[in-house]
Amino acid sequence: MKFSERLGHRPIKTQLQVEEIDEELKNSLWSIYLESFIKILPNDDYSGYKLNEYVRGLWFSFFKLPLDTSPIYEDAYSRVGVDKDELIKYLRKFFLTNKNWYDPYDILQFTAQYANKDFIPFINKILEKEKSGYRFVKGELIQITSKVEIDEIEQAITSTSNIEAVNSHLNAALKHLSDKENPIYRNSVKESISAVESICKIYTKNEKSTLADALTKLEKAGSIHPALKKAFSSLYGYTSDSAGIRHALIENDRTVDFNEAKFMLVTCTSFINYLLSKMT
Repeated sequence: MKFSERLGHRPIKTQLQVEEIDEELKNSLWSIYLESFIKILPNDDYSGYKLNEYVRGLWFSFFKLPLDTSPIYEDAYSRVGVDKDELIKYLRKFFLTNKNWYDPYDILQFTAQYANKDFIPFINKILEKEKSGYRFVKGELIQITSKVEIDEIEQAITSTSNIEAVNSHLNAALKHLSDKENPIYRNSVKESISAVESICKIYTKNEKSTLADALTKLEKAGSIHPALKKAFSSLYGYTSDSAGIRHALIENDRTVDFNEAKFMLVTCTSFINYLLSKMT
């Protein structure tokens, strides 16, 4: 059992929703899909992409069902339309009750080709707020958080369960990153770097040690390439210079987003895992 599970917390994979989709995310995506696409798509023969064209494509190409089972109808004047109530009933069941976590993503990906320019930004906003590991990029849903990244974070948190100073910083970094209501990405970066500083003090057996001291010790032991040492030093420096992450916010400061904070957490946990391997 993982450390996070022993404490009763949700697994990291679920917090960042990789190959998972919780009820809050699913319900939010359904609401946007319904309100900003299904309900506003024209149900007539006179304008742009019509609802009947979408449903025909949905039944034929997506569900691969017989077209005569779709809610498309033709009235006495040969006008084609869609029974929206029946359509919504069918789609709601598929979207919200299907057991496959990826089904809502599949239908949103298919729908994007029929939607207006506002649809994808609306969906991406929900995906970010609910900490989904996926985003629309150039019209395609792609994974932005990989299993490898999740594994690195989980390994570092589990491996430092008996090193309180490191573990508390990592858990705080993850909490700031995965908070749905009030994520503070700048603080997540600060905590990630603080976790690295804490492990460096343990590695060098010096309470006043810095990342630079730990890197120097690694270099002398032949355990790190000079180029890699320089890369980690530069990364640490970006958080500490005059406009860095660790200073108090001032007017016009650069905003730290989810992707930057996630990158720092993954990078720092990877370094911690690497350093722990040299301490065994």
